[in-house]
Amino acid sequence: MKHSIPTVLTIAGTDPTGGAGIQADLKTFQEREVYGMSVVTSVVAQNTLGVQGVEHLSAPFIKKQIESVLSDISPDVIKTGMIATTEMMVIIAEAIKKGSIPYVIDPVMVAKSGDHLMDVNSKQTMIERLIPLATVVTPNIPEAEVLLSESIESIADAEDAARRIVHELGADAAVVKGGHFKGDAVDVLYDGSSIHKFPTSRLNTKHTHGTGCTYSAVIAAELAKGKSIYESVITAKKYITDAIRYSLMLGNGNGPTNHWGYRLQGLPKNNGRVFQ
Repeated sequence: MKHSIPTVLTIAGTDPTGGAGIQADLKTFQEREVYGMSVVTSVVAQNTLGVQGVEHLSAPFIKKQIESVLSDISPDVIKTGMIATTEMMVIIAEAIKKGSIPYVIDPVMVAKSGDHLMDVNSKQTMIERLIPLATVVTPNIPEAEVLLSESIESIADAEDAARRIVHELGADAAVVKGGHFKGDAVDVLYDGSSIHKFPTSRLNTKHTHGTGCTYSAVIAAELAKGKSIYESVITAKKYITDAIRYSLMLGNGNGPTNHWGYRLQGLPKNNGRVFQ
């Protein structure tokens, strides 16, 4: 049954300070005017200074959460963030495949500290089971390097990485985010046929906690509203740039972005091109 409003399910870990994970996703869904739902994979003790501890939920209980959602309010789009174990990935892949649901994957593999967040087996399962189901994959530079086992040092490298994620790993589209480049932050989208580049001037701030979660959540929300991948990435790029530009200056470390920062720039809530 078609819902009266678009619906999106996020499957991810938590952030008790609200800047990342499912908390950031749900805030973003609300701002983009879609109905957000969530399945928790891991409960994370973290703040703007770092991660203090993690407790993973059991794979059977994650499956039960997913079944609870899908049996009642089937989402128009599923988005995943932190998925720590192979068992979790297998369950999620089965649900996405069974429902033929459009899927946005934020491959949370490398922390801001540079620490890898999953082992080799989990990485391989993500590559083999989840990425081939993806409508869009949104790695940052370190994550794309892990997925492809290659160094990315230039925009040309990012373009090649986006193509490889589609043609070799099986995703429909890939956005390689350029926040780790020096100079302008240039994101590269490959949609299966064309390369699109989205540059913005670098903002001088340390308050970027949760940017990856928020960026991919916007893409999921826009896809749920029937927008194309290209249109969804345009909106996500503008949204996250405003969220960083008007950060809230919270916490003693890398603080969260501002999920209503777009209002200060007058970003259209549902329609309208942001980039030309």
